Amino acid sequence: MIQYILLFSRQGKVRLQKWYQAYAAKDKKKIQRELVSAVLARKSKMCNFLEYGDLKIVYKRYASLFFCAAVEPEDNELIVLEIIHRYVELLDKYFGSVCELDVIFNFEKAYYMLDELIVGGAIQESSKKNIVRAITAQDMLQEETESTKTTQSLLEEMGLA
Repeated sequence: MIQYILLFSRQGKVRLQKWYQAYAAKDKKKIQRELVSAVLARKSKMCNFLEYGDLKIVYKRYASLFFCAAVEPEDNELIVLEIIHRYVELLDKYFGSVCELDVIFNFEKAYYMLDELIVGGAIQESSKKNIVRAITAQDMLQEETESTKTTQSLLEEMGLA
């Protein structure tokens, strides 16, 4: 089971974090600091797995972002790598060749996609098509809500509401 997921840049800035187990804020900061420095210190030819405390860390670099997941020691690292890759494929499909700026400026979409893929540290939906369908439905609902708010504010300005 996945304990937490971190996305961070080559400069060490955390861009997205999702915790599936409860940790104190102080511990989260310590974990982030230590993991980011440990992963960034590794050479590109080195293995994408490392041990951190009683957990295994599985990470993969895509462009300028590192996708890092902490799992229990008995979990299969290759499946976790596949889950990371599936998440990157979803981001790519939605944003069209995802980059760090997409995650920064559309973090709510990145979190929503992660929540559609993984719930409680376990994979919920493996079908990219179903996840993209859910994201599209959410986008349409958001646009509908925004247009309703715009119409309502226009009516209020005209004194008709």
